[in-house]
Amino acid sequence: MKGLLLLCLLPLFGGQRSPACPPLCSCHGSQVDCSSRFFTSSSLPTSFPAGTTSLRLHDNRLTSLPNGLLDDLTSLGSVSLHGNPWQCDCGILYLRSWLLRQPATLTSHLGVNCSFPPGLRGRLLVYLTEKEVLESCHYWYCDLALVSQVCLFVFVLVQAALLAALIVFLRRFERLSKEARRTTEESFTAGESPRENEYTPLNGSSIEVQL
Repeated sequence: MKGLLLLCLLPLFGGQRSPACPPLCSCHGSQVDCSSRFFTSSSLPTSFPAGTTSLRLHDNRLTSLPNGLLDDLTSLGSVSLHGNPWQCDCGILYLRSWLLRQPATLTSHLGVNCSFPPGLRGRLLVYLTEKEVLESCHYWYCDLALVSQVCLFVFVLVQAALLAALIVFLRRFERLSKEARRTTEESFTAGESPRENEYTPLNGSSIEVQL
């Protein structure tokens, strides 16, 4: 009975010691194949089995790798990364650093070419200097700053236009108010004049009767 219980619990303990094959990937022993799965940098599995010796990530839509993704794979002997649109800006610094730490026998850097920015397109990532990568980061931040300034300028223009429209409306409202007040006063004055003329003959006739 105890032997049967241990046999049933063995898969559970085994699953805790060794992570399962990542979703949408195929695993054969210590080889993990995640190639041609349309993975992006955000949809890529966050971890791989600790004993992985071969990892295939080629022909996806990866622009960078999450920080620390490959650090725990100490048995890794082969990684394929070609066929991805790598974006060589600040986000690629982790992958560049990881590739530079690998031994010369590991050819993971082959095919890791920059697709963006245009000035670095086609260049091998490992051959880029840190200065070149940081300059691409600066280029990206400059674009962001320029867009922010344009948005701020447009916002100020809209606020100025709204303020001008409000001033015009208030002046028009003031003018219409004055005209309405003047029309009311003229109407009141015109209504008082016939009443004065109406009482004048009555006063004269009453004098004649008394006489």
